[in-house]
Amino acid sequence: MERVEEIKKVLLITLLLNCLVSITKIILGYSIKSVAILSDGFHSLFDGISNIVGYIGITISSSPPDERHPYGHRKFETLFTTGIGILIFLTCLEIFKKSINAFIENKAPEVTAPVFIIMLLTLVVNVFVNRYEVSRAKNLKSEYLMADAGHTSSDILVTSGVIGGLILSRLGIPRTDAVIGLIVGFVIALVGFRIIRNAVDILVDTVQMDKEEICRLVMGVEGVTGCHDIRTRGTRECVFLDLHVEVQRTLSLQDAHDIADRVEERLKKEIPAIKDVVVHLEPDEKDLKK
Repeated sequence: MERVEEIKKVLLITLLLNCLVSITKIILGYSIKSVAILSDGFHSLFDGISNIVGYIGITISSSPPDERHPYGHRKFETLFTTGIGILIFLTCLEIFKKSINAFIENKAPEVTAPVFIIMLLTLVVNVFVNRYEVSRAKNLKSEYLMADAGHTSSDILVTSGVIGGLILSRLGIPRTDAVIGLIVGFVIALVGFRIIRNAVDILVDTVQMDKEEICRLVMGVEGVTGCHDIRTRGTRECVFLDLHVEVQRTLSLQDAHDIADRVEERLKKEIPAIKDVVVHLEPDEKDLKK
């Protein structure tokens, strides 16, 4: 539960910062009539929404295993991670819409020195939030925080692009505000695609670990004569493992059971991400052929 509370704490801190940044950008965008800044503000607002969604998702996913969910509730975290990807695509649609309208109307924003200063300050906040979330995600082994940090990194790209567009607009180049908005929209879409792809891999039980490494560890256990049909699923931080282990057919049931226990113990010790191991014992195929 300590891990969960730490993740919630990170989400609350980033929520406050994202709300501050989004409100600042939205007000600034409306005041100088910049579609790029306004879109950037709405994108930051989605960052805050994803923090709220994540807080709810983490609370649900931290519930212990029960009769209906014997493997726990961690996939709820993955499910809400998918929600972040969807939010990113929604942001892209909004950016594309406003950018196309701005391109057609050919309206240039009113760029002044205070505008640059405000945008640079929001960029600094975005960078801090991203680095903070990445650091805490690695320490807490949270796929959600890492995905949310990816969302924040897209915000950094958006803001950087917007600042570049403001500079070009200041130099008198037409439709820069709209073009930058379209370019950034495509970049954000790519980030969203990667997040959803990774989440789907988890939901459809894609292989999570190297089979050869697992086999090497298992074959190092005394009494094991073979290993095959290795299957892994879950997340990189919470792996469920099934495998078949061969032992001499002359062993007693107790001795074979002890070997299975040693296999499970070694795997969990060497690879902490493995949370559950199901060992299927089989007689050595070579013994059967004798």
